[in-house]
Amino acid sequence: MTITKCLLAGAATLALLSTAAAAQDFTFRYGNAQPESSIRSQSMIYFEEQLEERSGGRIEVENFFGATLGNEREMMDQVTSGLLQGTRGGFFADASGAFNIYQLPFLVSGWDEMQCLVASDFTDGVQARAEANGYHIPATGISQGFRAYTTNAHPITQVSDLAGLQIREPQSDLMIATGTALGSVPVAMPFSEAYQAFQQGVIDGQHNPPQNIWDFNIHEVQDYLSLTNHMTGPDPLIVNLAWYESLPEDLQQIFDEVAVEAMAMSDQLYREAETAVIEDLAEHMEINTLTPEALAEFQDRVQPVYQQMIEAGHFTAEDVAAARAAAQSCG
Repeated sequence: MTITKCLLAGAATLALLSTAAAAQDFTFRYGNAQPESSIRSQSMIYFEEQLEERSGGRIEVENFFGATLGNEREMMDQVTSGLLQGTRGGFFADASGAFNIYQLPFLVSGWDEMQCLVASDFTDGVQARAEANGYHIPATGISQGFRAYTTNAHPITQVSDLAGLQIREPQSDLMIATGTALGSVPVAMPFSEAYQAFQQGVIDGQHNPPQNIWDFNIHEVQDYLSLTNHMTGPDPLIVNLAWYESLPEDLQQIFDEVAVEAMAMSDQLYREAETAVIEDLAEHMEINTLTPEALAEFQDRVQPVYQQMIEAGHFTAEDVAAARAAAQSCG
């Protein structure tokens, strides 16, 4: 073989090796607590397929569902340390305390306003605040829908029905403050532990969107579903900032575009599925809604929570006003 041919062969080998190395330049390890069949997980399977395809294989996605890597608190800590690159779950306040605004009880009137809020410039600003805490948030969705109470002793038809009940709450100051304002006894624990806690009689009830209640089989251990629709929350894709910044600019753009699409898909599927999942739950539970008078009482009782959270420094009164204005800006 001539020297020229040797050089050409060597160059071709190096090119192939370079291409193989580039095929998996970056790995995005992601985890959430919901099972693989859940909408949240399915939207991340879409994210995996699209990101790997559009990046030409330069980003490999590894999804872990069903809390296989730990509960939501543990996975959030893993993203902080860089052991995981991304998660979705209840500890978004670690990224930005302003995300607590989205959980304020009765902040919005329903799906239309919440979808308007998460797509707004206001939300872009909240996402940007996360960078100071070491996170990148390319998109924010709605946390599975609007919350309903499940109980065993009796349905929740008015505020007084919650008095003294041991209600599981997320490990969130705002959620605990809301439960206290409504007269229940908050018990903070990961939702992945709630099923067993019901079996053991440790707690009397909990609240979650109907889809999450179905996904975690709460209908097997609770008798009543009360559609209070008292709050929802944000569902940001929380990404380790250092990992994101290690991506070249073209991959950052692709990553963000796919994240926005996956989150929009998640929101639409949750909204479309809500009526059907309530019908499924009705086969196992007694379901009720609030009268206008009971709803007004709920709304009145939670008003102090707004001031508590403002005084705690999570956000300002101006932030709350801006969020409401953003939510109503699509009408």
